Amino acid sequence: MTPCAEPSAPPAPSGASLWRHQDFRRYLTGQAASVAGSSITQMALPVLAVLHLDATTAQVAWLAFLGQLPPALLALHAGALADRYSKRRQMITGDLVSAAVLTTVPVAAALGTLTLTQLMIVAVVQGAASVLHDAAAISLLPSLVDRSLIQRSNSRVGALFAIAATAGSHLGAALSAVLGPARALLGDVASFLISAGCTARIQAREAAPHRREDRRLGEEIGEGLRYVRGDERLVTLTLVNATTSFALGLLNTLWALYLLRTLALSATVFGVLLGLGALGAAAGALTAPALARRWGPGPMMLAALAITPLTQLPLLLASPGLRWQIAIGAALFLQLACAGAAGTTQRSIRQIITAAGMQARMQAVSTWLTAGARPAAALLAGGLGTWIGVRPTLIAGTFLLLVPLVVLARSPLRALRHMPEQPPATPGTGSDPLPPPHPLQAAPAAVPMPVRTEDARHDRSPGGDAT
Repeated sequence: MTPCAEPSAPPAPSGASLWRHQDFRRYLTGQAASVAGSSITQMALPVLAVLHLDATTAQVAWLAFLGQLPPALLALHAGALADRYSKRRQMITGDLVSAAVLTTVPVAAALGTLTLTQLMIVAVVQGAASVLHDAAAISLLPSLVDRSLIQRSNSRVGALFAIAATAGSHLGAALSAVLGPARALLGDVASFLISAGCTARIQAREAAPHRREDRRLGEEIGEGLRYVRGDERLVTLTLVNATTSFALGLLNTLWALYLLRTLALSATVFGVLLGLGALGAAAGALTAPALARRWGPGPMMLAALAITPLTQLPLLLASPGLRWQIAIGAALFLQLACAGAAGTTQRSIRQIITAAGMQARMQAVSTWLTAGARPAAALLAGGLGTWIGVRPTLIAGTFLLLVPLVVLARSPLRALRHMPEQPPATPGTGSDPLPPPHPLQAAPAAVPMPVRTEDARHDRSPGGDAT
């Protein structure tokens, strides 16, 4: 990983290697550190609650629910703030707030005053800070690189994130074993400080926000919703994200329980399967731009969504034994490779076709819907699992994975052969009505192929927003 303490570089031109682009490397370093650190917290916080604070099942569920609540409540506001003010400043603020609130946990543990109530407050505050950071981070990327490089940039970001998340989980386990779960959180604190430092050193100029001082935040949120609703491409891809998130939320709620209890997997085998999934996400990310160039972004995404339900079959048909464990591992690798390829491509399309002044709000609409889908899916999974059983619920979740396939198949995006072209100049956000993006029908036939460069063989990135 390239250190972030290097002199600034101008935005990467379309033919440049991204690895030589210093601001992009700073961005990538900081975000990867943050992802790895968050994986430490996701592993250490439940361990701390269950093993050290004797949390009940209901209390653990509340802790998880409260951690998921901020994206559903705050995503639209965070997106509007990111389009209104400096994205880098919002990212740094989110990182510093997260670092500060997580530091209170090991301090309270050392003083013997740590409680479950404090953990829940920490989960909410840190979740809210992460929403602020993420809304700005995703929408900052298009201002760092040339539009023709957005897909390759997302590819690298997604692949590295998959690897960083896995590394963070293993690091969290090691730190918890050596230092205890409370002190292990200091690893995440350090990651937020690294992220803030790298973000502060990004020197590419952000586009000046187009806003009127007397406008309310609610008006700008509404403007973002209307902007997405006014472009059939954005509507389609946002619905694909939301429906995929709902189906996977239902499946993931019971997936571990089914593997560990019904199929009697050991903790070691379970960990190996998770590692294979991360490798699949990275592989899908790496190959996404090349697949999109060869088959077209629309057909490639359609094929990925069609394959995804089929990857559930080994899990549903399996019985205990090594042969089925290998089949499940291969299916999980393929499933997350499809998620990586489709997710990278759809996110790149949305970023390319969205005007600069609407990037954060466009992304926030997708985050709001996908984040809201997950808790609802988890509640449905719990109810169905109790009522009809775990395996029938997993079968129902598999059929739900057909919904995003149908959404994309019924839209003109299914035939998109090339990445779309850049949108018109950023519209003003004063009292004048917001011009809509280019109509969908004009895009597929008129768009040029993206520039091929020396880095094409290295392209990558996992799972988009439905991740």
